[in-house]
Amino acid sequence: MYDYLIVGAGLFGAVFAYEAGRRGKTCLVIDKRDHIGGNVYTEEIEGIQVHKYGAHIFHTNSQTIWDYVNRFAEFNRYTNSPIANYKGEIYNLPFNMNTFNKLWGVASPKEARQKIEEQRLAAGITEPQNLEEQAISLVGTDIYEKLIKGYTEKQWGRSARELPAFIIKRLPVRFTYDNNYFNDRYQGIPVGGYRAIIEKMLAGADIELNVDFFAARDELMHRAKKIVYTGMIDQYYNYRYGVLEYRSLHFETKVLDESNFQGNAVVNYTDRETPYTRIIEHKHFEFGTQDKTVITEEYPKEWKPGDEPYYPINNEKNNEIYQKYKALADAERDVIFGGRLATYKYYDMHQVIGAALTAVEREFEEK
Repeated sequence: MYDYLIVGAGLFGAVFAYEAGRRGKTCLVIDKRDHIGGNVYTEEIEGIQVHKYGAHIFHTNSQTIWDYVNRFAEFNRYTNSPIANYKGEIYNLPFNMNTFNKLWGVASPKEARQKIEEQRLAAGITEPQNLEEQAISLVGTDIYEKLIKGYTEKQWGRSARELPAFIIKRLPVRFTYDNNYFNDRYQGIPVGGYRAIIEKMLAGADIELNVDFFAARDELMHRAKKIVYTGMIDQYYNYRYGVLEYRSLHFETKVLDESNFQGNAVVNYTDRETPYTRIIEHKHFEFGTQDKTVITEEYPKEWKPGDEPYYPINNEKNNEIYQKYKALADAERDVIFGGRLATYKYYDMHQVIGAALTAVEREFEEK
């Protein structure tokens, strides 16, 4: 019998398995997919590390987390500087002085602030009630119409007026000529891809792929003393209080017989008419010079049970349902819930690692 059955070979499960192994514990890691790594999985195509489930750029302000992840890989100097394509017009992201200059011809932060304030006042917004009003109050009408509205409505599948304001409150807006999307001190892409990191973390565990936990739940639960569960929390409890909602994604990956398709790793398509939200050109994550290139078009789609869940819809209704499931999870003695699906949160990678290390500390250090 194993000490731990870890359901899900993604980042949370891999960190827990590694730390449990260091403490002399035995782990069986299962995953319903045919590979380890969860959504951070990368596969090599034409000598290029392809981010199979969307762009994953590691960034953190925590020295502890940065030192931890560097045990498993060397990171390059990649800096996330996406650009926006609005009907062929190119703008820098996040919104900064380069964006404001291209859009309005302004050259100083004072002029940019004045322009945004003029547009906010013209829109008559004092207390933003939805995403549209929040966005206009932050960056003005022009930027909202060109660079936010279409992208956001594609992403969430509903009008920006129906979306809560909090979704966009953390939108980076800078009055400097700085195209670095993240403010974090540490940033980069692991040389050789994320798969190598997960392989090192899981080196001491037994792994079984193409295994659906729910198809053999009773048998699997008898193979270990405790469970680390990283799947959907509502599914674990057989949807007792209802189904938690998500947005899903569809990826179209193509090999192109050219060396450089778009000149940047990530280009967002912000008009409503283009069906995908962005195109990722993977070689630019590692400054590749291969003769060919690999691109992925990313299409948002409505989620239904059985689809891959990506973004939790953290509105009031869903959060109320989640709290009921959380109360059940908190009462479990032999099940540890972790990761974005089990906690119904959108986590960045550094946050997943931090949460996993906290769970490890709670499990091993308090005894």
